[in-house]
Amino acid sequence: MSNGDSSGRIVVVTGAAGGIGAAIAARFAAEDRVVSLWDRDPAVHETAAALTTETTRYVNGNSAVATVSAAVHGVTVDITDADSVRAAFDRLTAEHGTVEVLVHAAGVMVGGTPLELDVADWTRSLTVNATGTMLVTQRAAADMAAAGGGSIVVVSSNAATAPRVGMPAYGAAKAAATAFTRSLALQVAPLGVRVNVVSPGSTDTAMLRDMFGGDPLDEAARTALLDGDPAAFRLGIPLRRIAAPADIASAVHFLASDGARHITMHDLRVDGGATLDM
Repeated sequence: MSNGDSSGRIVVVTGAAGGIGAAIAARFAAEDRVVSLWDRDPAVHETAAALTTETTRYVNGNSAVATVSAAVHGVTVDITDADSVRAAFDRLTAEHGTVEVLVHAAGVMVGGTPLELDVADWTRSLTVNATGTMLVTQRAAADMAAAGGGSIVVVSSNAATAPRVGMPAYGAAKAAATAFTRSLALQVAPLGVRVNVVSPGSTDTAMLRDMFGGDPLDEAARTALLDGDPAAFRLGIPLRRIAAPADIASAVHFLASDGARHITMHDLRVDGGATLDM
């Protein structure tokens, strides 16, 4: 990976059918890169087609914009299946070369209190959020190390470090994903591979809206998120806004870029101060 212009790099974004993953894919697609969007949801192909139609970027750092056509494509991949992950990497490598940037944003929300949670939901959360992280990042890191460098960013959650009422399986799985990611970062740092974590808080996506039973979020839901809930031991959001997917995409883009070339093993909290950065 060069220390100059980052255009032309081969980027994989998982969980890219919608929400945060789609916003991240859009950010990279605006830079003339080869961007491979992975998701179990077939809608990933529609997302890729929309990004291919027209992407724009700033030229020479000024307000002038030009239309560019990045090499964007969608791939149906089950990140919990080792064979599916292996096949996707093999195919992309054969067609374009070694992945240089991986953003792993795939995940699933599983609710239920600790006393009510059943084994099936617990297993599903761990399989998607933790095992999926291991399968995807393990292969990407090995390929990058063999090629002499690369950058991996895993989208986790602030729930990995702050206990949440009604989110034990999700928090435990994200904590496992974060711990694995940082251990991986430690091992591959001497090989030129940077591995970092971005931990969002409440972000205006379908996942959050489903938790409140509304699309879009109504004013009551927004107020509840911003004010917090003392009965549930949940702090509010000091910045008094709910994140947009683009906010998370910006943080991911920075950590993946050469501007962060001396940063690895970092967990960047993007939650408006909701966990007091603990």
